[in-house]
Amino acid sequence: MSLGSASAWRGKRGACWLAAALAIFTLLWDGSPLDLWVMRQIGDANGFAWRDHWLLSKVLHDAMHQLALLAYGLTLMSIWWPLGPWRRLRRSQRLEAFCGITLCVLLIAGLKVFSHTSCPWDLQEFGGSARYLSHWTWGGIDGGPEHCFPAGHVSSVFSFFALALPWLAGDASERRFGRRILLGVLVLGALLGLGQTLRGAHFPSHTLWTALICWVVALLNHALFKRLPVARFENRQG
Repeated sequence: MSLGSASAWRGKRGACWLAAALAIFTLLWDGSPLDLWVMRQIGDANGFAWRDHWLLSKVLHDAMHQLALLAYGLTLMSIWWPLGPWRRLRRSQRLEAFCGITLCVLLIAGLKVFSHTSCPWDLQEFGGSARYLSHWTWGGIDGGPEHCFPAGHVSSVFSFFALALPWLAGDASERRFGRRILLGVLVLGALLGLGQTLRGAHFPSHTLWTALICWVVALLNHALFKRLPVARFENRQG
C-alpha cells in the first residue's frame, strides 16, 4: 500500500470512527431520561432564566447566525474566486464543500417541517402549552408550536463538516488544516448547542442528532463527489 493510499485509508477510518462515536453517544443519550433532567436543572414553571441573556441570544444566536451566513457566502464565492488557503483545493473540492453545507442545512430544515416536537420552553412544565413527547413519537401531537427537532441553529455550524472533508483527503499539511476545521466546527457547534439548551430552545439530544446527521450527510456528499465526472472543475486556480 502506497503512502498516499495509506493516508486515505486512515482518513476514511477516522471518519467512520467519528460517525460511530457520534451515533453511539447520541443513541445512548436519546435512550436515557437525561434530556428532561437537564432542562429541569435550568428551568422551572416560570420558564428559563437565561432565555433572553444577551450573550446567548444576541451573540451565540443572532451574531453567530450572521457569521454563518457570511461563511456560507464566502464558500460559494470561493468556487470561482478562491483566496488564501482555498487556493490549495481543486475547484471540484470547493464545489463539494459548498454542496455539502447546503445539503446539510436543507435536510435539517426539511426534517423540522415534519417534526411534531415542540421546544422545551413551550412545554407545560416550563410555562408553555405543550406536553412532553419524544421526538420519535411519530404522528403524536403535543399541543405546542412543534417543528423544533432537529436543532436548526446549530446546523449552520455543523453543516461545515462538509468543508473539512476535502482538506482531510489531501496531503499531510492539508490534513492538519482539515483537522483544525473539524475541531473548530465540533467545539463551536457544541457551544452553540449549549447556549440554545440554556435558553430552553432545544434539548441536548436535538444538538446531538443535528451533529450526527450533518456528519453523515457530509460523508455521503464527499463519497458522491469522488465518483462524479468532475474533470472540468479541476482547475486549482479557479
